Amino acid sequence: MAKILVFTEHNNGNIKNVALEILGRLSSHQVDVCVVGDIGSESEKKLAEYGAINIHVVKGSHLEKYSPEGYADSLKKLIETNGYDFVFSGSTSMGKDVMPRLAGMFGAGMISEVVNFSFEGEQFKGIRPMFAGKCLAQVEFLGGKPHFITVRPNALGMSDPTNKGAGKKNDIAAIACEIKAIIKDMVKSKSDRPDLTEANIIVSAGRGLKSKDNFPIINALADVLGATVGASRALVDAGEAPHSMQVGQTGKVVSPSLYIACGISGAIQHLAGMRTSKIIVAINTDPQAPIFEKADYGIVGDLFKVVPALTEELKKIL
Repeated sequence: MAKILVFTEHNNGNIKNVALEILGRLSSHQVDVCVVGDIGSESEKKLAEYGAINIHVVKGSHLEKYSPEGYADSLKKLIETNGYDFVFSGSTSMGKDVMPRLAGMFGAGMISEVVNFSFEGEQFKGIRPMFAGKCLAQVEFLGGKPHFITVRPNALGMSDPTNKGAGKKNDIAAIACEIKAIIKDMVKSKSDRPDLTEANIIVSAGRGLKSKDNFPIINALADVLGATVGASRALVDAGEAPHSMQVGQTGKVVSPSLYIACGISGAIQHLAGMRTSKIIVAINTDPQAPIFEKADYGIVGDLFKVVPALTEELKKIL
């Protein structure tokens, strides 16, 4: 049976859900997880419930703050020592940074942005979007283990915990290579909302919002739903929203359970970033807007009238 490792990111000891999504899909395999730095006992318990056999906790010099050099070097030693065949990670900013470096260090293959996968024996078969999501490609590895895979957050969905993992914690002392660049400071986001790539519900605004002064309308709906707020490229380019909120091919690619597009026409660049959302609701005054072709539910109307009315109705229900 193939030996599998899941690199698990965490924020202040709280693991990211994409790791649990991956573990849930690998429930029929023997899987270890690796974290850099301490995680809480609740997170350890959750990883065990989702099938983690061993929880490798890597600590050492140059690992107090994230750096692609330090993390990749310490993970390489762990992978070599235990002889893993497959290494999974979420397709997050960190995953996209460290996994290609690891694959290069091993001279091995990597498949990124997987939205679904399965195993036939020890043969991995993945599905990933191509050409801005216009088609899906089935991808496989030809050789050169270990194989590296990044999985798009929210793409697999959360499964029920298996309660089968031992969750044995192993502290590993690592001495990373010399770091050429270090993070001096990390500025916490002003918002307490989840990051766009991890959010389960997203309310996005487009050119139809007209001005950043009108964002309270969108924020009110997001607050009721417990959602994260996004924006289209048109709004970002106009200087009415920061780039960190941009959803699309040149922004963030998201796969929430519910995506509400307010005043977004649905240009191909935007659709490429959110077309894998489970349910899409579009609000636009133009009945011919391209967003309606992708939407599961559409409302033809002025967002300044529709969104507040929707917010009030949801308050009554929720």
